[in-house]
Amino acid sequence: MAKTAFIATGRRKKSVARVRLVPGTGTVTINRRDLEEYFGLETLKMIVRAPMTLTNTLEKYDVLVNVYGGGTTGQAGAIRHGIARALCVAQPDLRPELKKAKYGLKAARRAPQFSKR
Repeated sequence: MAKTAFIATGRRKKSVARVRLVPGTGTVTINRRDLEEYFGLETLKMIVRAPMTLTNTLEKYDVLVNVYGGGTTGQAGAIRHGIARALCVAQPDLRPELKKAKYGLKAARRAPQFSKR
């Protein structure tokens, strides 16, 4: 019996990450290396795990990633984007929760309304 895999692509700056979510125990493998071995900084590891900790699916899926291009921070952001998109494919009800956690403006230039008082 074949396992179900949820596939998505994440991009940030020049980095592109192809992410596969497979039901499992929560191991993260990046370019055939463990997360701890691939990223030295703890902040980058937190960036990669962010979508799964937010949705409480950290021990539910194994994450297999192929990433290339850019620097380490861009690659971590691309992996985070890919994991978030793959989670939306796996469980569409998680999308509002992930969408709310996204930072930035509401539209290209739409900032919150300013009031002096």
